[in-house]
Amino acid sequence: MPRALLSVSDKTGLIDFARGLAALGWDLVSTGGTAKALRDAGLAPRDVSEVTGFPEMMHGRVKTLHPAVHGALLARRDVPDHMQALAEHKITPIDLVAVNLYPFRETVARKGVTPEDAIEHIDIGGPSMLRSAAKNFESVWVIVDPDDYARVLASLQANDSDEDLKRLLAGKVYAHTASYDSAIAAWFAKERGDKFPETIVVSFERAQKLRYGENPGQGAAFYRERPGAGLSGLVQKGGKELSFNNLLDLEGALLAIDPYRGETACAIVKHTSPCGLAVGNTALESYRKALACDPVSAFGSVIAFNVPLDDATADVVSSLFVECIVAPEFSAGAIEILGRKKNLRMLEGNAPLGNDINLDYKRVRGGVLVQERADVDISDEGWTTVSKRQATAEEYRDLIFAWRAVASVKSNAIVLARDGATIGIGAGQMSRVDAAFLAVHKANLANHITDGAVLGSDAYFPFRDGVDQAAEAGVRAIVQPGGSVRDAEVIAAADEHGMAMIFTGKRQFRH
Repeated sequence: MPRALLSVSDKTGLIDFARGLAALGWDLVSTGGTAKALRDAGLAPRDVSEVTGFPEMMHGRVKTLHPAVHGALLARRDVPDHMQALAEHKITPIDLVAVNLYPFRETVARKGVTPEDAIEHIDIGGPSMLRSAAKNFESVWVIVDPDDYARVLASLQANDSDEDLKRLLAGKVYAHTASYDSAIAAWFAKERGDKFPETIVVSFERAQKLRYGENPGQGAAFYRERPGAGLSGLVQKGGKELSFNNLLDLEGALLAIDPYRGETACAIVKHTSPCGLAVGNTALESYRKALACDPVSAFGSVIAFNVPLDDATADVVSSLFVECIVAPEFSAGAIEILGRKKNLRMLEGNAPLGNDINLDYKRVRGGVLVQERADVDISDEGWTTVSKRQATAEEYRDLIFAWRAVASVKSNAIVLARDGATIGIGAGQMSRVDAAFLAVHKANLANHITDGAVLGSDAYFPFRDGVDQAAEAGVRAIVQPGGSVRDAEVIAAADEHGMAMIFTGKRQFRH
């Protein structure tokens, strides 16, 4: 009689799977809560203590760590010495293991969890059984994912020892245990307050395969930190499959509206940088203001709202060719209106940041750069007016808006703003004066009046030429980090032009 050991925290699909095994004549062995669930369903599993001849001890810390379990899993059926050893020690082979682990990530994510409770949720026996079974996958079926129950049962019912499936399941085990261990390692590092430990183990699971990467011919897939994290938490309401570039632009669009919590904001993004960003009293007003910044570049864009999308806004947005729209919620009417565009992707949700240790990773040749994630709570704390003229109350409000806006623009970055909206954006330039020129040029192309606007710069002005250029366009106030060796020269230029200038003391590069 073949024997299966079942010990799972996630009991999804367990009963049906166990009934299927029992119907095929399998002997079931189980532990603790899993054994109880099976018995409650009318099945009759053996307790693991009956197999080991040793009771569970230390509040369940030791129950499966025994030769009667691991010998039964590791013995190769094609090696006579192994089978002789089992016979000598009266060990019955275990032919299938279904195990998933104590929910460590979920435990440490709870508010108020103590270190002692976290440590008790570090599974030892489960990973050990999985790894033993996976090492001997040619002889032992090993299942860590409940989604695999059905195909394993189908293979057993067909009396098909599917070697490809067994190899796949074994690989999933090692990926799963590696991910589990990485979560534990990250928790220990966090407990020590060590943001950059000697070794970083990062684990992601595939959320979906993509048609291709940035260009056709490049294979691609989207991996998530965990189910529901970040972009994977968005629910697609319509349109065709998301592409690699769609996902990049969605991240850029959400990054752009992140600082405007408590306000109604809209960001229109192309190639991960905003081409329009605004706040307003309604979603429709914020969209119209954002679109006015650069309506030409908005063609084929990704649009993000931080408030629900209503029918009226959807009707107006539908006149523009858009790749994706993301919002916390869509009205039924908005889904119907936008759904007429078969290729438009609608994504609903808030896309929480995820990553408990708050780190960002950038791939470079031979390694990874790791940094703390930039703060999305951008305020005027620590600002200093360095010019003779103070900003007016209206200018100051727009300076705060511009400073938040420039954080999501690729460096070198300059933003012109008025009345809670961008009117010109200079992004990704090799010099700051070019970025300032481009921002003014974009504003002129869209027939915006730059006289009286404010300017945000993501880093300091290395020379006064950028300030002179802004003054020529009529800019009346500038917010920038400061910190240049020529700060005095730059401040003098602002004073000559009667401009207000504020130093934030913080830089906002986005490479």
